[in-house]
Amino acid sequence: MEVMPVDLTGMIAVVMGISIILIPVIGLTARFALKPVVEALANVLQTRGMDESLQIVERRLALLETQMEGLESSMKQIRETSSFDAQLRSGSEPEKSGPSSP
Repeated sequence: MEVMPVDLTGMIAVVMGISIILIPVIGLTARFALKPVVEALANVLQTRGMDESLQIVERRLALLETQMEGLESSMKQIRETSSFDAQLRSGSEPEKSGPSSP
């Protein structure tokens, strides 16, 4: 069996000739095939980030509402205490809240 010598120059010329055509074709195919996939992944990641940030905002808002309720109850208690203290200083009898019985 006789081994034929390989024409290296001819082989390189064929590979380069095919590459000149195939590289742009592969590039265009990848651009049109991969662009929707990349955009879909970007949208999924962005949506996930927005969902997480929305949950964080909702938790912070709930915490603020709880704090506001606590402050309102504290202010009510301070007003009642202040009113009671003023009545004690004036010497009058404190008013009872709620229905009075005859």
